[in-house]
Amino acid sequence: MSAHTPTPDTISQKGFFGHPRGLSTLFMTEMWERFSYYGMKAILLYYMYYQAAHGGLGLDKNLAMSLVSIYGAALYMSGIAGGWVADRILGARRSITWGCVLIVCAHVALAVPSGGQLALYTSMILLVVGTGLLKPNITKNVGDLYEEGDNRRDAGFTLFVMGVQIGSFLSPIIVGDLLTEPNQASSQGNHFHWGFSAAAVGMTIGLVQYLLRARKTLSDAGMQVPNPLEPHQRNRVYGALGGGILALAAVITILGINGHLSADGVVNSVSVLALVVPAIYFIVMLRSSKVTAVERGRVLAFIPLFIAMMVFWFVEEQQSTVMASYADQQTDLNAWGFHLDPTLSQVINPVVMLAFAPIVASLWTKLRRQPTTPQKFAIGLILTGAGFALLFLPWFLDGPRTPANPAWPLASLGLIAIGELFVNPVSLSATTQLAPLAFASQVVGLNYASDSAAQGLIAQVSKYYSAATSGPYFGVIGALVILVGVGLWFYAPKVHQQMVSKPDLGDPAHPEKTP
Repeated sequence: MSAHTPTPDTISQKGFFGHPRGLSTLFMTEMWERFSYYGMKAILLYYMYYQAAHGGLGLDKNLAMSLVSIYGAALYMSGIAGGWVADRILGARRSITWGCVLIVCAHVALAVPSGGQLALYTSMILLVVGTGLLKPNITKNVGDLYEEGDNRRDAGFTLFVMGVQIGSFLSPIIVGDLLTEPNQASSQGNHFHWGFSAAAVGMTIGLVQYLLRARKTLSDAGMQVPNPLEPHQRNRVYGALGGGILALAAVITILGINGHLSADGVVNSVSVLALVVPAIYFIVMLRSSKVTAVERGRVLAFIPLFIAMMVFWFVEEQQSTVMASYADQQTDLNAWGFHLDPTLSQVINPVVMLAFAPIVASLWTKLRRQPTTPQKFAIGLILTGAGFALLFLPWFLDGPRTPANPAWPLASLGLIAIGELFVNPVSLSATTQLAPLAFASQVVGLNYASDSAAQGLIAQVSKYYSAATSGPYFGVIGALVILVGVGLWFYAPKVHQQMVSKPDLGDPAHPEKTP
């Protein structure tokens, strides 16, 4: 069965806003996973750089921002490995289950009081592996619900992303504002471990409902292993994996003993890997004998989209680092006559997304002639760049030492969120459509690796951010993103032509398609 072909059961189900019922199961799983992730991330930066007397770990603020970015880079880079595990060993459904289990364990590690940096790094490792197994495979599972050419696909992914936004809307309010109450000037509040506990509970709810509902609503979608390891390959692959893990552990141990293992070294290493790994994977796919000529053309079409996604995530992911610091330290949180919790700045994106996602989903379904996928990306980049550049204005008008009115970051975040509607759900849909059959889940992992590459860049670039440089920082980066969007708009017809090329049914690389 093709990775793009849903089962008869899932095709006939239309019980979720006109979409297959299986979408509701995946929607709920993703919603609770994002609740746990964004809840943890809403307070993680503050937990890292607040002083111990205020409940934090007391790390340097710039180092903390780099570590959060590198954490995100490793987390999304692991999606490639998670896709490989699903394609070759477990299949998508079992990968999702194990991913959820590891994510629960990751949040439990952070929830333990007095765990310190050991608990932090243990949690990071568990969450990286767990998210790598979950994210690409749940996205692929959504794609499995639709036949190729089904015009509901983009709308279905937009609904799926609404689950992300509901989770990310609730999490800063519950985890950040109500439970943790971060305040860098006071030892009151700052109940970080309460917040991490809430994240663990959220993911547990998501896991339980997935286990109870998946078999009934998803049928056998995602149960097959698309490209299983041959018996003679297993020992070699497992041996190589075990050897690689032991070698990595040995290198880390030696560097630690010699005093050469530093946070800056880890940041720089992961930044390089975040850019190199996707490039290697594109080369592997383009050279693979299991990829047909038409699929190779689609992989080539995916490259400019990958770059566009990387540029978009480079702005969007700074909401939890640079813009979180801006909300905490450069915004007048009492300007409106009451105190605003800095974590509430992270509610803006999901609020805007939830308000406009149904409109955009309806638009993509009803428009007879809608913009092509690369054109949607171009529009999204222009809006995103404009939103980021907007924060140049308070720096220019009032100077770097005057705290900004909260309206400025709120407007900036709102514009970025509208831009995301033209990129994120569309990228998920396009990825499942363009993925070669033999690399189905891995290409979805590669899609998330664009986020990884972006956060690797953020880890390096955010070092140049400060209150004094904030205006040029936002203005220059925003302008460059707008230029990339304009360039993509003019290049869009060529990309779209490669995307819609028809497969050769007699291609020997896919014998199951031969008449």
